[in-house]
Amino acid sequence: MNAPVHTRTFKSGNSVAVRLPKVLGVKADTEMAVERRGDEFVLRPVMEITAERARWRKMLDELKALPKPDNIEMREPIEFPDRPGL
Repeated sequence: MNAPVHTRTFKSGNSVAVRLPKVLGVKADTEMAVERRGDEFVLRPVMEITAERARWRKMLDELKALPKPDNIEMREPIEFPDRPGL
């Protein structure tokens, strides 16, 4: 786990805001979801579904384009010993 990064809240209009330091790698104009868990606040980027689906489709197309192996080696099945009580 990385060490926490400290920052301060500030007033922005009628809201309280917080700056996310550059070291965290969050790009400007990123939509974030904020969730309260007890006394903690959890921030996470909101995924754009259409962009995420396009990324997955591209990855699947690249995987399908990979050459298929000529021969597949068959292995002997692994026999696990009987371990009663587990």
